[in-house]
Amino acid sequence: MSAKASAKEAPAGAARDKETPSLLPGILLCLAITLLAVAVQKVEEHAAGHPYVEALVIAILAGIAVRTAWTPSERFRSGIAFSAKQVLEVAVTLLGASVSLGAIVASGPALLTGIVATVALAIAASYAICRTLGLPARMAILVACGNAICGNSAIAAIAPVIGADSRDVAASIAFTAVLGVLLVLGLPLFIPLMGLSEHQYGVLAGLTVYAVPQVLAATVPVGLLSTQVGTLVKLVRVVMLGPVVVAISLFAAWLPPERAGPAPRPRRLGFTKLVPWFILGFLALAALRSLGLIPDAAARPATQFAGFLTVVSMAALGLGVDVRVLARVGGRVTLAVTGSLLVLLAVSLSLLWALGIA
Repeated sequence: MSAKASAKEAPAGAARDKETPSLLPGILLCLAITLLAVAVQKVEEHAAGHPYVEALVIAILAGIAVRTAWTPSERFRSGIAFSAKQVLEVAVTLLGASVSLGAIVASGPALLTGIVATVALAIAASYAICRTLGLPARMAILVACGNAICGNSAIAAIAPVIGADSRDVAASIAFTAVLGVLLVLGLPLFIPLMGLSEHQYGVLAGLTVYAVPQVLAATVPVGLLSTQVGTLVKLVRVVMLGPVVVAISLFAAWLPPERAGPAPRPRRLGFTKLVPWFILGFLALAALRSLGLIPDAAARPATQFAGFLTVVSMAALGLGVDVRVLARVGGRVTLAVTGSLLVLLAVSLSLLWALGIA
């Protein structure tokens, strides 16, 4: 290679480096909030013997407070997004090292059937509520599937399949982000109100909380059993995304256009969009743990590290939620999503009692 060619390539490479945003500022911001949350929990433990509010919840609330008071610049956004997604996916994967797949088998086919039925009923009821309130068909599908399966991930996966309008996608995701955090914070209240055991609460969290990472935030403060059961139940819900997307794609082409001009063209999704890598990683580690190939000495630090990464991700999740977004979301969308969530909670609680889960 000539010196002239090298000279030409150097500025181009430098330009590419300049264009690529650094992850470090956003990650450091999330770590700072995490350390604050952990420190507050330590103070609680020292003063009362146990934490009243876990570091996970503190990190979410602190992140929301920071985001509401200050909008992070472009310099921080890539690192925050990385912490909210990739770091969280690693945490979920590592959690598999502490889970035995025997828990699913022990739950029996009744629970698995109940999970599938809950998803189906929630989608149908949510869609009916949305249409009754006058929401367009495509947005009703987004809200229904996001509510019943896995929140933003389901919305993002289904939107291109039905050719959803970008404004509908943005409104659905914005409200789901806020409501998802409120659900994580409020769901533990059902333990004293309904007299739920750790196992029952884990099933309830797995059936109702929107995202796998948020299940961790809702169950880790309650106990390891709740975390394991909730994660397993939630993963079954997530696996339902594949069949639901296939079913919706069968009639997506017949959905009427909802605004002037041609509707966006539906497209198909690949396997990796329907079954995320971290779910496969979680199941692989859980299988190894079940076979005795991951000893306690390795599982314990993996679980602890997963917990720390989860707090980092919850800080990032909070930094992505501006409570003022509620004022910009239409009243019909607010009623539709809230009503859908209440239906999901009612169906989930009914399943607990119908199956006699102790």
